[in-house]
Amino acid sequence: MKPLLAFLAIASLVSPALAGETLTLPDLAGKPVAALETEGKKAAVIFFVSPYCPTSNTFGPEMNAIVKEFGSEFVFHFVHSDTTVTEADRKQHAAMMEFTRPVLTDSAQKLAKQLGAKTTPEVVVVNPDGETVYQGRINDLYLGPTRRQREIKTHDLRDALTALRDGKPIATPRTEAMGCGIVFLP
Repeated sequence: MKPLLAFLAIASLVSPALAGETLTLPDLAGKPVAALETEGKKAAVIFFVSPYCPTSNTFGPEMNAIVKEFGSEFVFHFVHSDTTVTEADRKQHAAMMEFTRPVLTDSAQKLAKQLGAKTTPEVVVVNPDGETVYQGRINDLYLGPTRRQREIKTHDLRDALTALRDGKPIATPRTEAMGCGIVFLP
């Protein structure tokens, strides 16, 4: 009975399938991009970011390192869901952070709402079936809004992507992201 309860508890952390839904968002050039399309790869990795969030900006180098390490096996997108971010700020932020993958604009906040993202930085990993298989923090650098550790002890996103790459279950499919809240439209 305990193994069944453990399975059900873990299964409840994974969102229901989003299969069949194609949400397109414009990139910085205005070209529509299917935000959750995995393009034959293991999963789509969505980073919710903001140029106005110092915590989000702190993670820029780590996000880029993850993209470099796992870029051949996963699709990566950086998404702005903050309605106050201007086009100029999105472009400047992408250049400053040296993002090498598409930066998408979610001004209607459809993707953030669909995936349940609430914070920047927050990452959501969606498999080819449209299921959220990991959601939360990139690592444990921040344990609270103002509680920054000196050293990272847990590499949550790297661990999740490594498990997916190796065909293993993700040990911790849900963590709490720390950073700046996404303010949603009514």
